[in-house]
Amino acid sequence: MAPKLTASSSTAKELTTHPIVTGSSVLAVKFAGGVMMASDTLASYGSMARFPDVQRLRQVSDGVIIGASGEMSDFDFAMRLLDELRVESECAEDGAELDAGEVHHYLTRVMYNRRNKFNPLWNQLVVAGTKDGKPVLGVVDQIGTAFEADFTATGFGKHMAVPQMREHWRADMTEGEARELLEGCMRVLFYRDCRTINRMQIAKVTATGSVVSPAYSLDTEWSLKSFKKEASPEDGSW
Repeated sequence: MAPKLTASSSTAKELTTHPIVTGSSVLAVKFAGGVMMASDTLASYGSMARFPDVQRLRQVSDGVIIGASGEMSDFDFAMRLLDELRVESECAEDGAELDAGEVHHYLTRVMYNRRNKFNPLWNQLVVAGTKDGKPVLGVVDQIGTAFEADFTATGFGKHMAVPQMREHWRADMTEGEARELLEGCMRVLFYRDCRTINRMQIAKVTATGSVVSPAYSLDTEWSLKSFKKEASPEDGSW
């Protein structure tokens, strides 16, 4: 007869600190007048590209967008908390809306609180919006570390995309230049990150509101010599 499992049984296993269905990089840059964010639409089940049409860029309000890397169920939980906060704010009927700075600070406290319970939300969250007419771009990770930046990336993008951003980002970038930079970074990630696909979304936040684009496929090029011959010294080879 099989032994009865209890909460204290040595055979029981907790999975809350082991991500299962995960998303990869989120990229974001400020441009003249707002913030632009990008991510692919893949959620991987372990190493399997299981869910190719998952939206990882979501609107919190008309002026705030959040993007997430990491465990998708934890991201859904964080979004439910933000929905509850938004409904509570609307019930006050004072006309006030949550801005990006407030959402960023709130998520920082949530992530740090869960970390202290040794049950973290396994995400890196990027918050984009405006405050007093100025663009806001904030990041918070699974242990509550938070900061603001002019450009940022999560996941493998911290290694592959941030160097490109450092080279090409300017404070006076136009919307078109910001989009071109993000698409170039996403293209490199598709070539190099096995948890990324070439189906992506772009989100934009300005003082007039926010929008998340439908998913679309990114043009890629596989005929480069460095992809055909691994030992090639040309740019792009390992």
